[in-house]
Amino acid sequence: MRKHVAVLMGGWSAEREVSLVSGAACANALKNAGYQITAIDVQRDMGPLLTRLYPKPDAVFNALHGRFGEDGCVQGLLDILNLPYTHSGLLASALAMDKPMAKAVFEAQGIPVAPHVIATRDQVLAGDAMPRPYVIKPLNEGSSVGVHIVRDGDNHKPLDEGGWTYGETVMVEKFIPGREFTVAVMGRDENAKPLAVTEITTSRGFYDYDAKYVAGGSDHEIPANISSDIYQDALKLSVRAHRALGCRGVSRADLRFDGETLFMLEVNTQPGMTPTSLVPEQAAHLGMSFEDLVSWMVENAECDP
Repeated sequence: MRKHVAVLMGGWSAEREVSLVSGAACANALKNAGYQITAIDVQRDMGPLLTRLYPKPDAVFNALHGRFGEDGCVQGLLDILNLPYTHSGLLASALAMDKPMAKAVFEAQGIPVAPHVIATRDQVLAGDAMPRPYVIKPLNEGSSVGVHIVRDGDNHKPLDEGGWTYGETVMVEKFIPGREFTVAVMGRDENAKPLAVTEITTSRGFYDYDAKYVAGGSDHEIPANISSDIYQDALKLSVRAHRALGCRGVSRADLRFDGETLFMLEVNTQPGMTPTSLVPEQAAHLGMSFEDLVSWMVENAECDP
């Protein structure tokens, strides 16, 4: 009998459209791999979701991105239902999504991170919260949603009066110049293994939402053209961050390299699975097809009842 997999996608975060693309791609690949698929467009009303999850599937492929789907909320629901699901569990998901908490975990493990302060929106509007250049980030959004870089000579206010919808408190983080790398990690605990190091370049100034998801928005060099020492350090740091947060399944670490030090920016516990996404590229670089990748994720799905 074919294994039944429910694929969660959509949601109501700022990343809904990307999640729909990710979910459709994963559902199609799993169907081609021989699984029975139920695709579920998750809405804020949990009643229909619970109805669609009965009779219970063998596993849930969580293709949600952003708040409520990536921050431990849906993971907690699936734990209550005792349904195995892909990617990280409740605690790791919540820690990774909360940028200040994740950085505290990284610092405790000796993983370099950029200096930051937490400021209110009013404080940011009133003046620089730290010397320029710096980056303003929502505390708990993904895919570079709401990220602003403030550079020397910028005259505009970083947060306009009506366009900020990500809460009254933000992270103001020192901008790290240099090169951007990303590393996918698969597995958990001592079995967690890195895939490869990709260098990301974009003409947009930084790797923002459009650079990530619009075709041609960025260039990916895999493997990254860096010294073997830096390459290995990037792999090791990414595994350390994955383990420090307690991640499982697949995660993706984003790093910056200023020419001397690798800085951990964040760990994505629900990395994109779109046609332009980085994790499928790294898997393919190592000879793993997209179907094999999503099948591995399903076969390694877990929950924390």
